[in-house]
Amino acid sequence: MNTISNFWNYFEQNNFVFLLLNEIPNDELKIHFNKLIQILHQYNKDLDLIIKNKKNGAELIITANGNPYLFKEVELLVHHAPVVERWKITAFLQPETNLTKYENGTEKPLDFYGITLRISEMYFIPLENSNKPTDLGIKVLLKNYIIHKDNTRLREAVYVHIEHLIGEKAFANDIAFIEIGQLGGNQKNTIALCYLHAYILVKQ
Repeated sequence: MNTISNFWNYFEQNNFVFLLLNEIPNDELKIHFNKLIQILHQYNKDLDLIIKNKKNGAELIITANGNPYLFKEVELLVHHAPVVERWKITAFLQPETNLTKYENGTEKPLDFYGITLRISEMYFIPLENSNKPTDLGIKVLLKNYIIHKDNTRLREAVYVHIEHLIGEKAFANDIAFIEIGQLGGNQKNTIALCYLHAYILVKQ
């Protein structure tokens, strides 16, 4: 319990630093951020955190990076979270609910180790495993797969996109396997990736 208390004590005492991200010098911010991560890793070295600043406050997300074996650790840590004014403390990346930016193609592309991908330009085809008919697999189709196919980080980049789109738990629990390929000229039978979460809910 000590490591949990240490983490939340540090966060409570320094939460204003993370709340005022844009007004604090980068060097100072980096020191506090690294310290927060360091204390988190004393609790569990494989957990991570994301801070999202909003108009009237901020959100601290504790993530297991999609590893279902760590979900209990995340839930325990967040269960002991204190109430901190102007903060929302969340367990796991949650599904994206506003799909408009993807439907319109106006979202910011995510750059991951030099691989630039946009969800609005990604599609998928559902795949079935005849040995396990209840398992849902997908083949993700990318416009620029040919350019990145030899990059060892490509699979990771695609996973990060999907995890942010459908939420960490759905990513870990509802998709059994993922293939990646090139988006062809004929987009028949393909579904825009932004509708993946809706597709999963219909299939359940």
